[in-house]
Amino acid sequence: MSTEQYVERLLGEDADLERVVRVIAEQGMPDISIAAGYGRLLTMLVRTSGAKQVLEIGALGGYSGICLARGLSDDGQLTSLELVQQYAVTAKGNLEAAGFGGQVSYMVGDAQASLAQLKEQGKKYDFFFIDADKENYPKYLEWAIALANPGAIITGDNALLHGRTIDPEKNGPSVLAMREFNERMVKDERLIGTLLPAYDGLAVAIVK
Repeated sequence: MSTEQYVERLLGEDADLERVVRVIAEQGMPDISIAAGYGRLLTMLVRTSGAKQVLEIGALGGYSGICLARGLSDDGQLTSLELVQQYAVTAKGNLEAAGFGGQVSYMVGDAQASLAQLKEQGKKYDFFFIDADKENYPKYLEWAIALANPGAIITGDNALLHGRTIDPEKNGPSVLAMREFNERMVKDERLIGTLLPAYDGLAVAIVK
């Protein structure tokens, strides 16, 4: 048994998240939702930070959306950006089934265009979860900092890219972008950050 399997066994069954996994499989969507242990961590971070406004970049089937929404108080709101219309519809259905339909809104289309629109509207957020196209992670980080309230938390999944990030023989666009993202999450003077190496890696930082 791996350490990840041990953690997931401790977490036990979860009807809402299992529904998401099932629907993703039924619809032929990629099986790339955040790991269960990190999903629970997102809930904890949102709850302990007292975040009211959460921004998610990459909805997929709604797994991470449910985890984020679980940490919100009743007056909290999740805004989720998704490129693919089908995925946004699926995620919305799964959030509604989990009881969070009234606390989530979706913006469909290119994430950077949506982020620019949010900035023009003067929106500010307390928590960010980045789990989208890896080549744009450094750009998403800049947008997150620009849209962040002081003390906001920024998280990014797949920091290790299944070992490719730490393999010197791997130097594709996604790997190079993720290395830059990880380094900036940890070393950028505007942030206090670290990298959690379990599962596929989760980068976490606080905006100063």
